Amino acid sequence: MTTASDTRPDLDFCTELAQQLRVDSVVMSDRAGSGHPTSSMSAADLVAVLLGRHLRWDLQAPDDPHNDHLIFSKGHASPLYYAMLHAAGAIDEPELRTYRRLDSRLEGHPTPRMSPTDVATGSLGQGLPIGVGIALAAKELDKLPYRVWVLCGDSEMAEGSMWEAFQYAGWRGLDNLTAIIDVNRLGQTRETMLGHDLDAYAARVSAFGWHPVVVDGHDVAAIDRAYTEAQHTSGRPCAIIARTLKGRGVAAVEDKLGKHGKPLDDATAAVAELGGFRDLRVEVQRPDLGAELHRFTATGGTRPTWEVGTEGSTREAYGAALAWLGATREDVVALDGEVSNSTHSDEFASAEPDRYFEMFIAEQQMVAATVGLGVRGWTPFASTFGAFWARAYDFVRMAAVSRADLRLCGSHAGVAIGADGPSQMALEDLASMRAIHGSAVLHPSDANQVVPLMEEMADRGGITYLRVLRGTTTVRTPADERVHIGGSRTVRHDQDDEVTVLACGVTVDEAVDAADLLAAQGIGMRVVDCYSVKPLDADTVRRAAAETDALITVEDHRPEGGLGDAVLEALAAEPVRPQVHKLAVDVMPTSGTPEELMKAAGIDAEAIVALVHRVRTASEAHL
Repeated sequence: MTTASDTRPDLDFCTELAQQLRVDSVVMSDRAGSGHPTSSMSAADLVAVLLGRHLRWDLQAPDDPHNDHLIFSKGHASPLYYAMLHAAGAIDEPELRTYRRLDSRLEGHPTPRMSPTDVATGSLGQGLPIGVGIALAAKELDKLPYRVWVLCGDSEMAEGSMWEAFQYAGWRGLDNLTAIIDVNRLGQTRETMLGHDLDAYAARVSAFGWHPVVVDGHDVAAIDRAYTEAQHTSGRPCAIIARTLKGRGVAAVEDKLGKHGKPLDDATAAVAELGGFRDLRVEVQRPDLGAELHRFTATGGTRPTWEVGTEGSTREAYGAALAWLGATREDVVALDGEVSNSTHSDEFASAEPDRYFEMFIAEQQMVAATVGLGVRGWTPFASTFGAFWARAYDFVRMAAVSRADLRLCGSHAGVAIGADGPSQMALEDLASMRAIHGSAVLHPSDANQVVPLMEEMADRGGITYLRVLRGTTTVRTPADERVHIGGSRTVRHDQDDEVTVLACGVTVDEAVDAADLLAAQGIGMRVVDCYSVKPLDADTVRRAAAETDALITVEDHRPEGGLGDAVLEALAAEPVRPQVHKLAVDVMPTSGTPEELMKAAGIDAEAIVALVHRVRTASEAHL
C-alpha cells in the first residue's frame, strides 16, 4: 500500500490497471480483426506495476535525456503497449480505436511514429540488443541515471541476437538495464523449448553475468519487489524472469495452444470475465532532473588529405577521416566488430577512447548498439568487413523501419582482397544495402573521396553504407574537388569517345588502364567513377548514354543488384538508349593474388578491353 511519503499508486490500483490493460488489448484486437491479445494479456501485470510504480517518463517532454526508456522487444504485444500509453494519457480513446488502420500511428507492431517509442520492434530478438546500446549511452556518454527497461518474450529467447545482448551487457556490467522476460510458455505453434522451467532461464542469464530474479508474473507485490531489487542491483544487469499464462484472465484462451495472433472469439464475454471496462489513468513519475547531461569537448584537428598521383587505401582513409571527425565533432562515436586494425577504426579508438566501443564478433549486437546510441542523439559510425554485415542484415532492415540513422563501413570488398578467399569477400553488399529503404550506398575509388563522403554521412539521415578497399588505389581526386552523395567523377573523356565505362572502387583503376590501352589503338573510351552507387548520378549516366555508342559497367561485386543494375534502372525510362554490358563477379572465387582473382573474375583492364572490342565488332556487323 502507499505510504505517507509515497505518491505512487498502490498495488490494488496496479491490479485493476492490469485488468484494464487486458480489456483494452482484447477490444483493440477485436475491432481491428487482428492482433495479439493473448500475448498482451500475459504481460499485463508486469507492465501495470512498471508503469504505475517504477517507470520515470515525462510524456510531455519525450526527448528529455533524463527519461527512462521502455522497449517492447516482444513487439507483437502492441495492444498492451498502446493500452499502457492510453492509461498514461499519451493516446486518447478515439485514437485507440484506430489500431492497425492505414492512417493510424498505432501500427501492428510499434514504430517511432507513435511517441515516445524509441525504435521499431516486431522482428524478434532486437529490442534487448538495442536496449544495450541505450544503456551504453547512459553509462558511458550521457552519464545520466536513467534506466532501460526491455519487455522480452520467451519465444525470442531462441534468437542468437538475444544472447549476444546478454553476453555483452553482462561483460559491460550494465546495471542500468533490466530485461523483463514474459515466460508464458506458449509460442505460435507449440510450447517453447524451456516451457515454464524458470530455473533454466535463471541459470542461463546468470552464466552471462546477469542477476536473475524469478517471480510469479501475476503477483503484483512480487513484481514490485523484483523491480525494486533490479534498481538496487549494482555491477550487473538484472533479468526479471516472470512465470505467466498466455491469455491470462479469460478461460477460453488462458494457457491454451492455437490462440496466438488472433482476436478472441467472444470479446464481449471476455471483457465481462475480466471485470468490465475501467477508466483508470496513471500519473507517470517524472525523471530525476538533478544530474547534468555530459558532453565531450572537440579538440580540433587537421583534415586528412592525400596527394594526387600517390597510392592510398580507402580503408586507411576511413580511419583517418573518422579520427578527424571525432576530433572536430563531440557527438561522433565509433564501434567496431573486433577488426579495428583492419578497418582502421583503431585510429579513432586511440584518439577518442571514451567514445569508442569494441563490440567483438557480434555484428547483430553492433548494429543494435548503433541504433541505441542514435536514439540518444549520438552520431555513431560502425565498421567491420563488408561480408559480415550480412550477419546483421535484419537489424539494418529494421533500423530503416525505426527511422534510425546508421553509418556503416564495410571493408575488404570484393575479390580484390586476395588470398583470404571467398568467405571474407563482400560480393553481395551493394545489392543488399541498395535494397534498404532510403539508403545511400557509397564506394569511393580513392582516399580523397572518403573524407567528404564521411562528412556528409555524419549529417545524413537514414542508412548510409560506405564500402572501402583492402588494397591501395591511385589518388586521382584533388582534395578540394567537390565529392558528394549522389555525385560521380568523370575521370577521362573526349568528344570522340565511342564507349563509356562506369566503374566504382578498385575497378576505376582497371578502367583507366583499359582506356590507356585502347587509346594507343585509336579507340576513345570515357571513364566515369560512380563513387555514389545509390543515389546514382543519373544525369551523368544519361549523358554518357546519349553521347557514346555503348555503356559498360565494371564492378568487384556480383552481377545482381550492384552498379550495373543501378545504371540500368537509371536508363529504364529512356525511350532510346545504347546497350549496357555488365562486367561483374559471376564465378565462385578462390584464394589467389588480387590480380589473379580480378583476371579470373573478368573485371580487370584486359577484360574491359576485350569487351570493348567485342562491342565494336558487333556494332560494325550490325551496320
